[in-house]
Amino acid sequence: MTRALVIGAGVIGAATAHRLAEAGVSVTVLDAGGRTPGTSSATFSIDVTHLKTPHSYFLLNRRSAALHRELEHEIHAGTGTVGWRHPAPLVQWGHTEEEQRILRARAERLAGWGHPCRTADPGELRTLAPAVDPASCRATELVVHDDAAWYDAPLLARTLLDRAAALGADIRYDSPVTALLLDGERVRGAEARGRRFEADHIVNCAGPDAGRIAGLAGVRLPLRQIPGLVGESVRLAEPLRAIVATPGVDLRPAPGNRVCAVSWPVDALLAPTASTDVPPEADLLGRCAAILPAFRSLGVPGSVSAPFPKTAFPWSARISRLLASTPSPPTAASLSPRSSPPSPPRNSPLPRPNPPWLPTGPTATPHTPSATKAWQ
Repeated sequence: MTRALVIGAGVIGAATAHRLAEAGVSVTVLDAGGRTPGTSSATFSIDVTHLKTPHSYFLLNRRSAALHRELEHEIHAGTGTVGWRHPAPLVQWGHTEEEQRILRARAERLAGWGHPCRTADPGELRTLAPAVDPASCRATELVVHDDAAWYDAPLLARTLLDRAAALGADIRYDSPVTALLLDGERVRGAEARGRRFEADHIVNCAGPDAGRIAGLAGVRLPLRQIPGLVGESVRLAEPLRAIVATPGVDLRPAPGNRVCAVSWPVDALLAPTASTDVPPEADLLGRCAAILPAFRSLGVPGSVSAPFPKTAFPWSARISRLLASTPSPPTAASLSPRSSPPSPPRNSPLPRPNPPWLPTGPTATPHTPSATKAWQ
């Protein structure tokens, strides 16, 4: 039987292990962290087909979204497992005439491509997303994508690993790879916690640790760290029922009546200096409060003008360092605020991520399939 070793148990590693196990391959998965994915747990996770161009790339993303639906239906039919895909309308608006013109032109293009997209009166916001403050929308029209969805990425990874394990895959957490087994230029396996795992094929799905893993084989895998701030609220009394994209912040529902948020303007400033008045996590929180009154009812001001103690936030914000392949290491000329590692502002430290490649326990933990549910 063909043997495969998958390094990393995030969404990519889980999907790889799942399909290999389905194909009858003997699969072993090694992950340095615990059952909750590292990088895969810090993501906005929505269907972004509407943003893709040219047409061929749009079609690829539309097919990908369809495959999510098909795989979820297949797994649910076989196991009864609750799905990770949550259909929800995506509502967009712009504040300026130019922002609205760009959204309108995109909507017209998408409609021509057969994408369910339309313009709507701002009054419809009360029906689509009643949790949103109507006064926060100053646009003369909305753009609505009726067939959008958000994804519970950690649940997706766990579901695929559960199914892979049920098919015979050996999935081991808390098992950081410390060496690769080489036969000349060919990689024959890996070593983790003093144990050797040999295989015919090795797949590097280690996310932020992928460069180090490649280096163990003498291969240079250039990666650039691009920090992005992801925030998630506590449980809110009134759930958000739509994905909302505004010029200042994007919001989506999250498991347990929570709200997940990202902001491109905030991400562009993730290299604060000693003169930074507002820490990025407070900036992101203030932008959310301007859209959702539920945040204000928790005692969070609608606009943030000074640093707030993090312990006062009904909020969890963390840096997600996304990785992108680059042909060469970034130079000083190519670095931008988004690609520079964040440094803490004075008297208000940024949240520091727990690197997903660090071991979280003293011993390796084999994977045991468990009943998973959407709201965790």
